[in-house]
Amino acid sequence: MAKSTVERSSARLKTVLDVLAEGTWSEKSLNAGEILAEAIVRVPLDERESELLSGGIPRGHKSLTTDTAKLVKAGWLVKGRSGWTITEDGLRATVAFAKPDEFAAALAEGTPVPADTPLPTAPVKKAPAKKAAAKKPAAKAAAAVKEPAAKAAAAVKEVLKKAAAPKAAAAEKLEQPSAVAIAGDFSTLLGAPEDWAPQYDEVQMKFNSRRKVWTLSTTLPAGFYTYKIALNRSWDENYGAFGVRDGANHELKHDGGKITFTYDHATHDIVTA
Repeated sequence: MAKSTVERSSARLKTVLDVLAEGTWSEKSLNAGEILAEAIVRVPLDERESELLSGGIPRGHKSLTTDTAKLVKAGWLVKGRSGWTITEDGLRATVAFAKPDEFAAALAEGTPVPADTPLPTAPVKKAPAKKAAAKKPAAKAAAAVKEPAAKAAAAVKEVLKKAAAPKAAAAEKLEQPSAVAIAGDFSTLLGAPEDWAPQYDEVQMKFNSRRKVWTLSTTLPAGFYTYKIALNRSWDENYGAFGVRDGANHELKHDGGKITFTYDHATHDIVTA
């Protein structure tokens, strides 16, 4: 029986943690885009999920990006400037909730990982199997099955590459917006009358003409926040995760204290420090 969209989404989200867990046993480091692309390779998008939204991002990819906020809230994933990191609790979660349905239920219900859950062990390397000439047709068939998934992953990686590609050469000539706002669920903490409203002065960033970037420094209490960049005091042009127009929300897990947001209009992306 074919899996439903909800089941595929849950399995794909679990795969994000699985990929990160596997990375702890290898020397290969993947960035956020590669982790998401690998999850989509292992749990392919269906026809509807493959539909491209504004900015050229597949519907399913955007949903997955948004859903990873659940992993952060559960304390299983940390998103930092240097990349994504799976926590020790996240590693144990891959063992405690090994089946996708168990994983989805635990995430939805906020089920804590049992304290006695062991950390996953490193996979045992198997000796390479002897090649069998009689099985060449089967190998070709397997390759044919994997080809669409590989193409899908390549397409996602290409979209992410283009979305986040630096445009330093054109930075000097780039026309800057008249205003850049950081609008999210912490706008009222900045003094604005309401959250998610880019028209207020309190959420406007300042332009650094030397560095050609926009910044806003403030102090926030510890917590998990989401936000987007909105230009010219409206939502007509806005940018989310990976600098994608109309993309998924940026996410921030803050320990509390001072923080500086920096927006680069050349890449449409943002970094925090």
